[in-house]
Amino acid sequence: MGRLDNKVAIITGAAHGIGRTTALLFASEGARVVLADQDEAAGEASAADVRSAGGEATFVRVDVASAEDMQGLAREADETYGSIDVLFNNAGIEGDTQSFTAECTLEKMCRGRF
Repeated sequence: MGRLDNKVAIITGAAHGIGRTTALLFASEGARVVLADQDEAAGEASAADVRSAGGEATFVRVDVASAEDMQGLAREADETYGSIDVLFNNAGIEGDTQSFTAECTLEKMCRGRF
């Protein structure tokens, strides 16, 4: 019995490195994983690796700087697996850093991409 049995985990930045390794680990502990990344080919390959290892995985191409993409990711996870239990926010947005205060808006953080 795994520590994440019957849990659904969304992992951003899941195509490579820490995100990919986390997806494999979470799946080995029983989680159904939703891998999210901009790199579609590598993301699909990572999801295939999870499935080859006996896990359950879905890949969704997303840009974490897009609120619309992130809403779609949550919707896809919920429609596919019926819930979301774990969020592993591994992907990052490059750019200027700011303190997280009332002056820090999503628009400022993402350089007006919305």
